[in-house]
Amino acid sequence: MPVLPGAEPFRHEGGETGVLLCHGFTGSPQSLRPWAEYLAERGLTVSLPLLPGHGTRWEDMQLTGWQDWYAEVDRELRALVDRCERVFVAGLSMGGALALRLAAKHGDAISGVVVVNPANKVHGLSAYALPVARHFVRTAPGIASDIAKEGGVEVGYDKVPLHAAHSLRTFFRIVDRELPQVTQPLLLLHSPQDHVVPPVDSARILGRVSSRDVREILLEQSYHVATLDHDADRIFEESLSFIGRLATGVGKEGTAAGG
Repeated sequence: MPVLPGAEPFRHEGGETGVLLCHGFTGSPQSLRPWAEYLAERGLTVSLPLLPGHGTRWEDMQLTGWQDWYAEVDRELRALVDRCERVFVAGLSMGGALALRLAAKHGDAISGVVVVNPANKVHGLSAYALPVARHFVRTAPGIASDIAKEGGVEVGYDKVPLHAAHSLRTFFRIVDRELPQVTQPLLLLHSPQDHVVPPVDSARILGRVSSRDVREILLEQSYHVATLDHDADRIFEESLSFIGRLATGVGKEGTAAGG
């Protein structure tokens, strides 16, 4: 299937510091593309993959599960580790959960973690109905484009495939158990007004990770897809500052990172 316009993966060969960016459930690299380009312009090596089943049509996603999505970011991470001296992982929503699992599993290979409105649980009564309902109902209404900024649009599906949502619920449970294994420096940015992932998810993550170097930032002007919203520039700048603090030589436009 052809990829939706704007949903293409993004890769940039930069300096010795690499960043892996992970997009969210039913979304696409488009939601993180400005962030990826910002980091690339400042000399970092950047990888922003398209997760399996995403960026085409929802029917394709119905055939995938968390193992497919995690395997993709795991492959991209290993390629960055081979290429770069230092590697950071970052993500939005489910992409935040993917980044946190990578941190839990790869330990010292990852220098730091940045998550934006990270998801930790499928909420509501509908979550408990998923195991059965997915066999009778194929989709639920979509969750894309929760953006406060006028005209803001996220390239994502207008339906949530319930087989995939059931797999996502399983994945969140796995990641929650593994959060104490996350020891890397952590920058967590979240929106108090988020109509997709409630702030309790961020609180849960902050309470369970073992990281000692932790910073929490509130994105007061944005909804869920904050990387395309009013606080986008702040996310980009804070993440670059965070990476620059942990990897010398990062932060100036057009310079090789740590090379």
